Amino acid sequence: MSSGVKTVERNKKARHEYFIEDTLEAGVVLTGSEVKSVKDGKVSLDGTYCSLDRKGEMLMHGAYIKPYKQASHFNHEPRRSRKLLLKQRELEKWADAASKKGYTIVPLEVYVRDGWVKVKIGLAKGKDVRDKRQTVKERESERKLRDVKHAFNR
Repeated sequence: MSSGVKTVERNKKARHEYFIEDTLEAGVVLTGSEVKSVKDGKVSLDGTYCSLDRKGEMLMHGAYIKPYKQASHFNHEPRRSRKLLLKQRELEKWADAASKKGYTIVPLEVYVRDGWVKVKIGLAKGKDVRDKRQTVKERESERKLRDVKHAFNR
């Protein structure tokens, strides 16, 4: 078993589209071919979101996991919904928070920790156009400041 954490995929759009107010680590129910594809880095979180179903289980929708080439006809469906593993009290807390107007749950990153595939999910509140512009301005000003400091230290 490998030790440590290896980040496989980050949802870069999530931080641009939403204010992330809280994060949580969740396990994912995957088939064998999905685990192999994720460990190979063949996963995409674009357009992915999470929701609670009628049974009270958290599901991740829209994540793309490329079919594993060596799995032949035992392969998986690339965009199926996948169950997230959370404790009951965490599920209840996040369901309450996500039910408020303007909130949703989005996957932020997929990583492998000690051989187990994990997903970091975030409680997100949508940004409007002004907020997105402000975020871009702040990022650019920080980049310019960092470049000036770097040039000054030479």
